[in-house]
Amino acid sequence: MTEEEMRKRLEILKIEHRDLDAAIDALMGAGSGDQLQIARMKKRKLLLKDQISQIADYLIPDIIA
Repeated sequence: MTEEEMRKRLEILKIEHRDLDAAIDALMGAGSGDQLQIARMKKRKLLLKDQISQIADYLIPDIIA
C-alpha cells in the first residue's frame, strides 16, 4: 500500500469512526433498549480507532529527540 493510499484509508476510517460515534449517541439519546447493537457498534468503533492509530503511527513515526 502506498503512502497516498494509506492517507486515503486513514480519512475513510476517521469518517466511519465519527459516523459510528454519532449513531451511538443517537441510539443512546433516543433511549433505545437495544444494548446489544450499541455494544457491537462500540466494539467496531474501538477496532476503527486501533486501525487509525496503526496507520497514523506508520505515517508519522515517533522521533526521539
